[in-house]
Amino acid sequence: MENMVELRSVSKRFGGFVAVENVDLHIRAGEFLTLLGPSGCGKTTMLRMISGFEIPTEGIVMLAGNDVTHLPPYRRDVNQVFQSYALFPHLSVAQNIAFGLKMKRLGTAEQQRRVQRAVEMVSLAGMESRMPHQLSGGQRQRVALARALVCEPRVLLLDEPLAALDAKLRHAMQIELKRLQSRLGITFLFVTHDQEEALVMSDRIAVVNKGKIEQIGGVSDIYHRPATRFVADFIGQANVLEAPIKSDGNSSRFLDFGEFKLAINGTELLTQGCAMICIRPEKIRLTSRPLEGNNTFPAIVREEIFRGATDQLHLQTPGGTELTAVVANESSSEESFHKGDQVFCQIHADDIVLLQAVSPV
Repeated sequence: MENMVELRSVSKRFGGFVAVENVDLHIRAGEFLTLLGPSGCGKTTMLRMISGFEIPTEGIVMLAGNDVTHLPPYRRDVNQVFQSYALFPHLSVAQNIAFGLKMKRLGTAEQQRRVQRAVEMVSLAGMESRMPHQLSGGQRQRVALARALVCEPRVLLLDEPLAALDAKLRHAMQIELKRLQSRLGITFLFVTHDQEEALVMSDRIAVVNKGKIEQIGGVSDIYHRPATRFVADFIGQANVLEAPIKSDGNSSRFLDFGEFKLAINGTELLTQGCAMICIRPEKIRLTSRPLEGNNTFPAIVREEIFRGATDQLHLQTPGGTELTAVVANESSSEESFHKGDQVFCQIHADDIVLLQAVSPV
């Protein structure tokens, strides 16, 4: 599959501040890729360099195999949807959608044909004559999306376009946007700080931190196999622990927490020092019955937080290690766990992710 967008060794500095540092990024034709990271990490600057609103200090921006690094925005086959929607308040829905077509000087009949198709695409039929102030937040978002799509760009850039919507509408629009992208086959580059939004909508996620891409991959890989502590902490909940690496005298190794030991796959590459690991809360299996065998240990439930479909349990082992577990909240379950209960934990070695070697001991 060809790359529709490429950043090659791209950096952007504003005076002495480095917003983006030596980034390489390849976005495939027809995929939905999300730049995910906290505010100020550089993701919007990357988007603006692709759109042409910023010029890289160093590096090259490619679009469909062509160098567009120094081309102005109107000469790039991309369109952008902004967080504020940026609708013209004095123009109707149809006029807002047709604005880009008018700038391209398309014939009136072709403008009308494309506007009508775009209106139907985003479920706004019958609202063509309404003004922006007569629309809900979700409807204004659809107008902005239709205005960007009507010019049939190769790439659609979306800069946190759902941030201003309430939670229920935002969730509904996430599904609508993903379905629309799949149907159209247009390359979408989406910017957000919302991890759930990224997981729901994306084919791949690029996690951005301090101007660099820490990890890029499919949503399952990013969640289940985070490469760094930052990715583990930023995507979902994570138990991040550090312990010395020990050997049982054979080829296998384990992490020694003193009060318990955890066998972990992949430690054959580590001979000494400490290992930093990630365990997702839902991967900790709990029971009220004592367990034997590898990767088992007791704990006390210090806090119980009701989260609707799940309960979040804050655990503490006798030696003081703190963990978070998530269990299904089922009224028919034989076992339920509450504050003050003793539980027994089991963690499969495949569910322990090695983040990095830290330092020799």
